[in-house]
Amino acid sequence: MNLEITPPRALRGSTRVPGDKSISHRAAMLGALAEGDTQIENFLMGADCLATVKCLAEMGVSFTGPDENGRLTVHGRGPAGLKEPENVLDAGNSGTTIRLMLGILAGLPFFTVITGDASLRRRPMKRVTAPLSMMGARIWGRQEANLAPLAVRGGELQGAGFSLPVASAQVKSALLLAGLSARGETRVVEPAPSRDHTERMLQYFGAEIHKEGLTVWIKGGQVLAGRRVTVPGDISSAAFLMVAAAVVPGSDVTIREVGVNPTRDGILEVLRAMGADLEVSNQHQLGGEPVADIRVRHSRLKGVTIGGELIPRLIDEIPILAVAGALAEGELVVRDAAELKVKESNRIATVVGELRKFGVEVEALADGLRVRGGRPLTGASCASHGDHRIAMAMAVAGLAARGKTVIHDAGCVDVSFPGFASILSSLRVD
Repeated sequence: MNLEITPPRALRGSTRVPGDKSISHRAAMLGALAEGDTQIENFLMGADCLATVKCLAEMGVSFTGPDENGRLTVHGRGPAGLKEPENVLDAGNSGTTIRLMLGILAGLPFFTVITGDASLRRRPMKRVTAPLSMMGARIWGRQEANLAPLAVRGGELQGAGFSLPVASAQVKSALLLAGLSARGETRVVEPAPSRDHTERMLQYFGAEIHKEGLTVWIKGGQVLAGRRVTVPGDISSAAFLMVAAAVVPGSDVTIREVGVNPTRDGILEVLRAMGADLEVSNQHQLGGEPVADIRVRHSRLKGVTIGGELIPRLIDEIPILAVAGALAEGELVVRDAAELKVKESNRIATVVGELRKFGVEVEALADGLRVRGGRPLTGASCASHGDHRIAMAMAVAGLAARGKTVIHDAGCVDVSFPGFASILSSLRVD
């Protein structure tokens, strides 16, 4: 599927974005580990989250839904209700699915093989498999259990303490999920804050979990109880609409009930620093997660330099921030983001290559990129590289470029933002 974009006169209106991808994954997984039903509203109907549901179903978890409105009921029977799958588990393109599922599988007393698509099979897994092996799980795979397919023989885990070299919500979450079924206590120390959806949701499902500064710990053997979960709108998806409204003249867009978890709201901080006209209102809680309405109006942006502890709070938003930088005055510089090289694509290389097609002056750095803004963009023929965030970032660039932009192989957008094109169309003023 190709996506064609032409510049509108403006973007205006109010909308919602699909449910948060990270929270949808975790709600399905914890619902499967809990005893009793978990009813999920606004579950993300994207390919990644559906891969999680399929993996859990292969292990005997029963579901009702999801329906077209994102309602999903997980009929949990506790960890004892999961069984050895007959088939290889397929995580598709989802790094969250495979890494968090490894944490669950490590604590289950049976044999499993899990893999993914060609892109996922190139992504590093030893950051998860090595500490899980230290807890007692037996894991085999290519390059000494660094690359999928991975075979896991779980059970009889012993809690342990870990000091992570890089802030990673996926690694932290895998260890906490393994710790839930381990003997004793599992403790994780991070060098900087990463998203804390797993900790919040474990507590919401009844687990006793403790956090002090950059350290989080959990005792094994706890029983989770099924809950009702309403998934907030995904701030990573909302980021594309925020930047679109900021860079298209005459725009005024409100996105309702977006998750504004403080470990995920770096995009708001950076857009404000760039001079965006951005307003956050109607703040409240949904299932332990803070949400709000976000209104963005067109404004003149300026370049900024970002790095350090801010990066884990906006790692997924860097492709769209690069587009904002291309349309700002001055330079946008991103540092300390080498993690971008091992996402669905090498996002440093793909962002640089695709933005140059619009006439943007941009260069790759060893751990980030530099974008020189202030030059008009010309419509381009872009490749998605099979990466949903690259496809959507280039679509937003097309909204602010002269002429037509075509994003080839844009079906990957459905991984995180089904309905992206229709929402853009609904906001257009031509």
